[in-house]
Amino acid sequence: MLKSNRKSVAAKFATVFGASCLFIASPALAADEPATGAEASEPTGPFDIEVTLDAVSDYRFRGISLSDKDPAFQPGITISHESGFYVSAWGSNVAGLGGDGIEIDYIAGFSHDVGNITLDVNATYYTYPGANSFNYLDLIGRVSAPVGKGEVGLTIAYAPSQANIGSVDNTYVAIDGSMPLGDTPLSLNGSFGFENGAFGDNKKDWSLGVSAELGKLTLGVAYVDTAHAQDFGNIADAGVVVSASMTF
Repeated sequence: MLKSNRKSVAAKFATVFGASCLFIASPALAADEPATGAEASEPTGPFDIEVTLDAVSDYRFRGISLSDKDPAFQPGITISHESGFYVSAWGSNVAGLGGDGIEIDYIAGFSHDVGNITLDVNATYYTYPGANSFNYLDLIGRVSAPVGKGEVGLTIAYAPSQANIGSVDNTYVAIDGSMPLGDTPLSLNGSFGFENGAFGDNKKDWSLGVSAELGKLTLGVAYVDTAHAQDFGNIADAGVVVSASMTF
């Protein structure tokens, strides 16, 4: 996302309702609840469709503002099969792509539970209509597990060497966690990431925030910051991100 090579301008990225600390790149798969009574006679089928509509005060990806600190609207859709395979499309407005202001990500992956552990692997292709020289592929794996009433996760993203990122590969590793606050709808969320390669030299990012689940609506606020990201200028400065997400 705003991903260019090392010799280009500082704006190199364009995850995930991601690095605003509330979101990192892999989509969640919805599980059907067992049907009872009259609902039991209505077949649900092997597929599930989930639509998300997100709005953020600043689109942050791995700590970097990809919207030049302006608000962003981010719709997405995921179609998942009961086998664990899924496909997704996700979009956002971005800034700094030479006049093109749209990012569309295409994702294909597989998710599977092994006991209490969830494994998720996917290939994500970041595209920028009108600025195709920024398109690139990322391979992403995630492992998550419950800890008490909360959850912790480890994400590893690897972008193989490709022309649009300067024929240099890139590795990003992040750990994140969430913990409900008592019996309230509030949860504490945090993340820490490390990146090295085409998009950063030992770059670090972290976030800490609070989210509230109110039915299909999730509201959040998070503090986001980076280190060793001087090449990006003020879009790598610390900031507060406010978010709202609807899931259907």
